[in-house]
This record gives sequence, structure tokens and C-alpha cells, in this order.
Amino acid sequence: MYSEKFQKSLAAVEAAREANIALEPRRMTAQEKTDLLAAYHPDYKQDEFEVLQIGPNKGDKVPKELAKTLQAHSRITADCVDLETPDYDVDVLVIGGGGAGASAAIEAHESGANVMIVTKLRIGDANTMMAEGGIQAADKPNDSPAIHFVDAFGGGHFAAKRELVQRLVCEAPEAIQWLSELGVEFDKTEDGTMVTTHGGGTSRKRMHAAKDYSGAEIMRTLRDEVLNRNIPVVDFTSAIELILDENGNAAGAVLMNMETKELLVARAKTVIIATGGAGRMHYQGFPTSNHYGATADGLVLGYRVGAKLLYAETLQYHPTGAAYPEQIFGALVTEKVRSLGAKLINANGEAFMRPLESRDVSAASIIRECSTRGNGIETDNGLAVWLDTPMIEKIGGEGTIEKRIPAMMRMFGKYGIDIRKEPILVYPTLHYQNGGLDITRDGMTTNVKNLFVAGEAVGGIHGKNRLMGNSLLDIIVFGRIAGKSAGATCKNVTVGKLTLDHINAFEKEIADAGIETDAVSPKLLPDYTRNVNA
Repeated sequence: MYSEKFQKSLAAVEAAREANIALEPRRMTAQEKTDLLAAYHPDYKQDEFEVLQIGPNKGDKVPKELAKTLQAHSRITADCVDLETPDYDVDVLVIGGGGAGASAAIEAHESGANVMIVTKLRIGDANTMMAEGGIQAADKPNDSPAIHFVDAFGGGHFAAKRELVQRLVCEAPEAIQWLSELGVEFDKTEDGTMVTTHGGGTSRKRMHAAKDYSGAEIMRTLRDEVLNRNIPVVDFTSAIELILDENGNAAGAVLMNMETKELLVARAKTVIIATGGAGRMHYQGFPTSNHYGATADGLVLGYRVGAKLLYAETLQYHPTGAAYPEQIFGALVTEKVRSLGAKLINANGEAFMRPLESRDVSAASIIRECSTRGNGIETDNGLAVWLDTPMIEKIGGEGTIEKRIPAMMRMFGKYGIDIRKEPILVYPTLHYQNGGLDITRDGMTTNVKNLFVAGEAVGGIHGKNRLMGNSLLDIIVFGRIAGKSAGATCKNVTVGKLTLDHINAFEKEIADAGIETDAVSPKLLPDYTRNVNA
């Protein structure tokens, strides 16, 4: 499959394979990692960020693309809908139909609340579906939530909110049990013991997986549970503005039908934002592994009503996005490929880094190899390095790839690349929104009452970098927390008069700051008719 221009480098990879399998590249020191990140990680490129001029995070820096959408005009005016006669009236309104939204809806429904999900695509069209490698939980005899905490807190550069990390790791084993009882088919040995593997930055084997389509299996199960409970799902409908009541509490949302553009009003006693990530913003022009609707909508909705952001300047660039062929450029190559033994190899056939460093260190190492060191492989979309997948079968035996990572084998097989026999080309891809809306330990935003957040729209759970397997975990743990909290809170809420006055207040901030923009937000969907940053 590979063209002639790759053959010299391929030959070097194949010639060095046996030696590279035996080689254990040395661990970098903490200072070396710090220097590497500062020099090569996209989060440290100061000219790619902009200081916010308005809103609750005024003075903070965020990616330029995010600043533009956070400081944009609303899609509507404050008097464009009739708030007195809502189209929907519920206890808990869940905005987003991915794993976090579904988990929240299930738990809110379990508490007896009247729940509705609204999602701009279909339930399950979310980054949850794209997750492949697995979900972390310390439920083996040689592990503990305390060790999981150390791994996660350190991996996030000690910047996470401790109370959130504590809930994440302490409630992880129960989350696995909950999913298993709902019907998730995790990988198990013949005696029923769950198979666990290492991930980057983990000190124990605590990655539970369903082959390499873990997210799809979890989302399938959650979706079925939502539908079996007859929880209403309004699909192909976006929340384009939150509604507050006269007391400043979250009290619903203005919805827009994605096809007809009809506007609808949903009144609610509590609101849960579970809108996912921002990969389709294509920060710094990077490709993305994210689903089509990942455009930071929840951050915009929350920010405009006064909810604070935390670590919005930090993103995760997954070190191994597909770099070739062009048809799957940016698609996720799960970290599980490296967990099973494949190493990152440069154009000269050299293993240039430890395969399971944390994701930010791994991404920066690849960028360094391709830039200043000049050891990248040139493709039609830029430079790349090899991920030597044939090592997996050399280490684990014939059939390991088909058994453990069949989705990877199929994805590349469609384009004539047999990853059992040929290495693959990879380069970092925009993968995860580390920062988001600031929440308390019960999932409510820190400064907007009755507004809850779950999943990738949350900031503070992972600090400034996330370890593999902790995102599927956080959508379950904090999705359930948000659902339970919203379900309990709504029982004591009396909604005041609905208002969209915050739109006018935000417009005044834009004008007073002298911001000249024709942008409107939330963005909702990417525009590829011009360029990725349109």
C-alpha cells in the first residue's frame, strides 16, 4: 500500500524491529519533560492565544478560536421567543446526547424527576462513540483509588481540583459495576475476571476495555437504557441560549431545530450541560479525532450567563492520530496500540521515546522529532512518525491484533494497510478539551445556581492534561453525579419568571469593550466550505 517514497524508511523500521522490541528507551526526568512541553506542546505557543476582554474570565487567555466564539453575538435577541408559553416544561433538561448526558438522564430519571434530553445530532453522536482504548478503575488487588489519584493528579500537572479527582477515582469501581450491570460487555478472561492493561502515565494495569471500541459499547448500552426508560429525546435540535429566571438561576434553554430553524422554549427546574468537546474548532489548524458536533457549545452557553471557565487554555492533542492515508487523516489511533507493545519509530528506524509517557509528553516528543530533529516522514498532509504495529504480534503472538484491536485493523485495512504486517503513520491530533466550566463536587457550576455540567464540558477534573481512560470514566462518574444532584435539587425549586436579559447585558459588554465582530455563537457545526477555521 505504501508508495515508493516511504520504502527506504519502511526498510529501516523493519530492519531494526527486533532490536527495538528489546530496547527500553530511558525515562525522561521531570525537568526534561517540562522543557520539552514548553518548547513543543501547542498549549505553550503563546501567539496562538488571546486574552478575553469580557465575561467572568476577563483577563484570562484562551485559544484564539475559542476567544472569538466566547465573545461573539448571540444567535437570537432577548425578545425573539415567547417565554410565557414554553413548548416543554420539565424538571431536568439535559443538553447533550453523549455518554455524560445519557448517564445524567438515567440517574435523574431514577430519582423520579421528569427528564428530557435535547441533542443537536442524534443520541450517541458524540465523542463517547469515538473513544477506543478503555476506562480506568482501580478495582484489582494490587491497586487502589489512592494510587489512581496519584497517577491522575500528577498526570494533570497537579492542577486538578482535588475534590473532583477524589470523586473520580473513588467512584470508579462502582461505575464499572454499574456499566457491567447495565450490559456493557467488557473484556474478560474465561473465569470472568476483567482484563486490564496499562495506559500512558498509569502505574497499574487498570484499563478496562471492550476490545478497541470501548466507547461505542458503553454508548450503545447507555442509549438503550435511555430508550428503554422512555426518557424523551429531542434530536437534531440545539440549545442556542440558556434561560435564567428573575433570580438569576438556570431555568431552561432556547432550542433551535437544526433543519427548520424553528425556535422552541424549554422550561426546566434544573439544567445539565453535557455538550462535549471542541475538536471541530480545529485549534491551531490541527486535525481532530472528534465527532462532527464538537464545537465548544456548552462553554459558550455557560459563559454567556456568567458561569466561570477553568483551564480553558489547555487542550489535549492525542499523540497518535492517523497521518496516512488522507481519508482518515486525524482519526484516533488508540493508545491501546502502544499498551499492547507497539513503539513510536522515526524515519531512521529509531525508537525515540518511551511508548507510554503521558499524552502531552508523547505528543510533544513526536512534534520535536518531526521538527527540529528532522526525523519525520513526509506525507501529503505534513510530517509523521511510524507506529510499529507488527511488534504487537511479535510480542503477544499471532492473532493478538485481531483479538484486541479489531477496529484498528479494519480502519487501516479498508485502505490496503495490514497493521499486522506493516507499521502505520501517526501525528498528534486534537482530541480533548481539558478545560471547561468550573463545577463543585456535586456537579453544579460554581456561580450559576441550578446549572450542572458533566463530561468534557467540565474543567478541573483532569487539571491541565488527562490520562487515557479517565474521560470515559468522568462521563460516567460525573454524569451520574450531575443527574443525581439535579434530580434531588429540582424537588425544591420554584422557577421564577423566565428571562433572556443576559443577552442584552452581554451585548453591552461587547460594545463597551470595543469588540468588533460579526461572529455569532454557539457555532453548532464546523464549516468546511472554506477552511477548518471558518
